Order: sequence, then structure tokens, then C-alpha cells
Amino acid sequence: MTTQLETKSQTYGLSLHTTTPELGLSISNFAGETRSQVWNLGRDLSSYIHQYLLEFIAPQTWADLAFIAVAKGPGGYTGTRIGVVIARTLGQQLNIPVFGISTLAAVAWQEICKNQHKKAIAVEMPAQRGQIFAAIYQRSPDGTELIPILVDTVFTPEAWQETLANWQDEYELVEAKSSLAATVTSILQLAYLEWQQGKRPNWSEALPYYGQHPVDI
Repeated sequence: MTTQLETKSQTYGLSLHTTTPELGLSISNFAGETRSQVWNLGRDLSSYIHQYLLEFIAPQTWADLAFIAVAKGPGGYTGTRIGVVIARTLGQQLNIPVFGISTLAAVAWQEICKNQHKKAIAVEMPAQRGQIFAAIYQRSPDGTELIPILVDTVFTPEAWQETLANWQDEYELVEAKSSLAATVTSILQLAYLEWQQGKRPNWSEALPYYGQHPVDI
């Protein structure tokens, strides 16, 4: 009996996306069983996220989870913070890894998987005070990881346009404006790629990326 408990395989990953007024959840065993759902909760996100999470995870249980992934931003301050705090708390309580995944990386990965892009994906998203969050990502030749060629950065529109104009390699420009919670499956997929590489980040390593106002939690 003891041996069975020690060798029990935790096979599921769970991801959360809360950087917008929408809540996105996804769970998968990476062997054909995947489900995801998005709710537009608006200002009620903080009030109902725990209820939706409990209902969504069933029939699986917390003990089935091998890791948690969360959209770490950029995005709305309050929503991003809520998602990261919940992911960190669950990771700490369950003693499992927590992967903080860039919102922009998830958009890039969704585009790459949808259109089988081999070229780089430049992602831009509106930020506060007329600025822009932007990054450039490319899938590795073997398809096992998403490589940040230009990490998530805050630009003025002029500086971003200059960056693109001087970019030497071919790229596809994608605007991240709406329905970002739908990329919660990409959050989970990117975390699983890192999991397969043997990465096991401690929950304390998952920090929100606010871009304009970095705040540790």
C-alpha cells in the first residue's frame, strides 16, 4: 500500500488566466483529455474565481495536479495579481511547481500553433498612458520551446515602430486586444513544454509582470 502511494502519478496540469476581466481555466492530462472554459466576470472576478475554480476542476481533485500555470501579465493590475496569488497559494499548499507564463507569449504560441508559423511572432498590446507592451517570440526548430527573441517590454508607440522597422528577420505582427483569456490553453501548453524539459519552478518564483509598475508579492 505504501509503495502504491509513493508511485502515484500526478498527471494533470491546471492553468489560470485572469489578466483581463475574463477568467480562463484549462486542465489537461496531456494524453487526449483537455478542457477549458472562459467566463466574463468583470468586476466580480475576485468574488467568484474560487467558486468557478472548484466547479471547473471536478471530477479531478487537487491531488491529481502535477503543476499549475498562470498568466503572469502584462495585463490589468488587479486581475493579474489575483491569478498569480491564487496560483502561488495552490502551489504552496499542494507542494507542486507553478509556472508563470507571459500573456504575450501565450498569444504568440496560439498564433504559431494556429497557422504553423516558423517565423517570429511580434506581439503588441495596449498599455497605460498611451504606451505599448510588446515582445517577439519564435518557436525553436524542434518545436519544444518558445524562445523570447525580444522579452516583454514597455515601449512608446514610436520606439516600438522603430524597433520593428529595424528588425532584420522576418516576423508576423499580432495585436493582443481582446479575448485574451481564451489563450489559457496556450498558457498550459507552454508550461507543459517547460515541464517536459525537467523544469520544476517553486511557487515563490511565480511573480506578476506589471511592466509599468513592478510590484513583488
